[in-house]
Amino acid sequence: MGKNILKEKSFSFALRVVKLFQYLQNEKKEYILSKQLMRSGTSVGALYREAEHAESKADFICSAEHFVVHKLAIAQKECNESLYWLELLNQSKIIDDNQFKSIYSDAEELMKLITSIIKSTKLTINNYYA
Repeated sequence: MGKNILKEKSFSFALRVVKLFQYLQNEKKEYILSKQLMRSGTSVGALYREAEHAESKADFICSAEHFVVHKLAIAQKECNESLYWLELLNQSKIIDDNQFKSIYSDAEELMKLITSIIKSTKLTINNYYA
């Protein structure tokens, strides 16, 4: 079975968010923004995992595809929210530019992957109804 890039990258991102959360709490004594980032950053992968197990039998394909798009759209929003919290942490000088650039690029890559999957899944749905 092939690698699941989104599954791997969303888990890796969540792990980085957990470590950043710990750093912000322990070293910077920052509790509010770090908690917001923790919530949004770890939910991306969890939502993908939910979408991953949608029904896929032929007679349920459209409802399953709609479910996947719905869950991934929520994951996309959570990823976008994570980008916001990272920008805020950086602009307020709680994290430095190097910390920011590294994790921010991971979040941007996740956003692109999720957006691409949503678009291709919607195309599949549209072709199914055509």
